[in-house]
Amino acid sequence: MRRIKRSIVFCIALICVSCSDFLDVEPGLQISINEQLSTEEGVLQAYNGIYADVEELFSSVSSIYADLQGGNLSFTPRIGNKTIEVPANIENSYSFNDIYNISDYESYYRDCYEIINQVNILLERLTDFTFFTQKNINQLEAELLTIRALMHYQVSIHYAQNYHFTSDASHLGVVYNRRVLVPGVDFPRRETMYQTYEFLKEDLDKALDLYTNVQLLSGPNYSYFNSTNTRSLYARIALQMNDWSRARDLSDNVISNSGISLTSTSNYIQEWEANILPIQEVVLEFSAPLNSDGNVSSSVASNYFYNSSDNYARQIASGDIINLYESSDIRRSLFLEQQLITLVNGLEVPVTYSFTKKFQGDAGTLFIRLSEMYLIRAEANARLGNNSIAVADINTIRNRAGLANLTNTSNILEEIFLERRKELAFEGFLLFDIIRYKKDVVRDLGCLASLCNLNYPSNNFILPIPASSADANQNIQQNEGY
Repeated sequence: MRRIKRSIVFCIALICVSCSDFLDVEPGLQISINEQLSTEEGVLQAYNGIYADVEELFSSVSSIYADLQGGNLSFTPRIGNKTIEVPANIENSYSFNDIYNISDYESYYRDCYEIINQVNILLERLTDFTFFTQKNINQLEAELLTIRALMHYQVSIHYAQNYHFTSDASHLGVVYNRRVLVPGVDFPRRETMYQTYEFLKEDLDKALDLYTNVQLLSGPNYSYFNSTNTRSLYARIALQMNDWSRARDLSDNVISNSGISLTSTSNYIQEWEANILPIQEVVLEFSAPLNSDGNVSSSVASNYFYNSSDNYARQIASGDIINLYESSDIRRSLFLEQQLITLVNGLEVPVTYSFTKKFQGDAGTLFIRLSEMYLIRAEANARLGNNSIAVADINTIRNRAGLANLTNTSNILEEIFLERRKELAFEGFLLFDIIRYKKDVVRDLGCLASLCNLNYPSNNFILPIPASSADANQNIQQNEGY
C-alpha cells in the first residue's frame, strides 16, 4: 500500500523508517517541524495532511480486507491473460497464512502508527498555537484525539483478538501511543485488550467534551470529525468491544439527535449509483482528494470499479453474498453485471461478474452512515435482552429494502448478523462481525484461497505484527502462531 506523505514526517525507528522530499531539503527534522508549526497556515496544512493520509489509508487495498476474508468478495480475470487468480499482494493473507516477515499488510500497521505519531506531534504543541482562539484549539484537540483513537482501533481489530477472546480481556491488545516517541529510547509494550479499550474510551470521552463544532478546514462538513460522527465511531468501537450499553446509548443519540435521516427506498439505488456526492444518510465520508489538475488522485473506487471490458478492478461480489438477497430486495439492484472474457479449461469464454455499484466513478471513502447506527442499536438491544426494540430497528432497514417485517425474535442475533452483511456489504465489516459473533469463516462460491474456511477461535483471525516493526522494538510480543 503505497502512500504519499502530505503531512508532518517524523521517523520512528521502532515502528518504521520513512523519508520524504521535505526532509531532503531541510537541514534538520526538528527545525522542519518547528517551522511547519509556527503559523496558523502551517498547522492547518499539517492537519489537512493527516486527514489526507487517513483517506488514503482507508481507500487503499486495506479497505477490501474484512469483506474479502469474510467471503463477500471474489476476483475478476486478469486483463492480460484472462486468468482468474489471486492478486500476489494479498495472496498469503487471503488464505489465512500471512507471513510476518513479508506480511501483505506490513504498510497498514506502519501507516496507522505514522498517523498516530503525526497526531501526537500536534497534540504536544497545542499550547504553542497562540494564533488560534481557545474554541479552535478545543476543536482541533477533539478531532486529533478522535483520529488517534480511530487509528488505534484499526490496529486492534487487525492485530489483536476480539475483546472477549478471554473472559477478562487480559490477552494482548496493541501498543497505545499517547505521546511522541523517541527513536532508540522508547520501546513501548503492547497493552492488554482491557487497557487498550480504556485508552480508547479516554480519548473519545475527552474529545466529546471538547468539541465546539467549528470547522477548521474547508470542504464538506461530513469529511471531518465532529461530535456526531465521533459518537457514531464510538458506538462502532463499543459494539466491537462488547460494551452493549454504551453502543446502544451512543447509536441512539446519533439516530435521535443528529438531524440525519435514512435514505428513502425511492432514492436508495439512485443515490448509490450517482457516486458523485455521498448518499443522504452519510455520517462520515473522507472525500476523494483532487490533484493540481482537478482530478481525483485517490478513491476507494480503485478497488471496485468497472470502466470497460479492458479496464476494471480485481474485486467483484462473490456468489455467497449475492445469494443472500431475496428477489424482492432492492439491494439486488446494487450489482453491475458485466461479461468478461475468461480463460476456462483452456478456452476463452464470456463469464458474468458482479461489480458493486456502491463505489464506482470517483467515489469518496464512505466510512459511517446512519444505517449502521440502526444495526448497532439493534444488536446492542438484542444482546441486552430487549428483542422487541431490536426487531423494530431491523425492520426499519428491511422495510427500506422492500422486505417484510420480521415477527419472530427467537433467532434475533442471527437475523441482525445477516442484515448487517447485506446492508453493509463492501463497507469493511464482515470479518470483524464474524469475530465478534465468534463464528466460523465459511467461503464457498468464488473462493480461490488455498484455505477457504476457518473455525473460531484461531490465531489466524488476526494478522502478524510485521517484522519491520516487531524486530525494531525489543518489547513487542508477536501474535501467537506467527
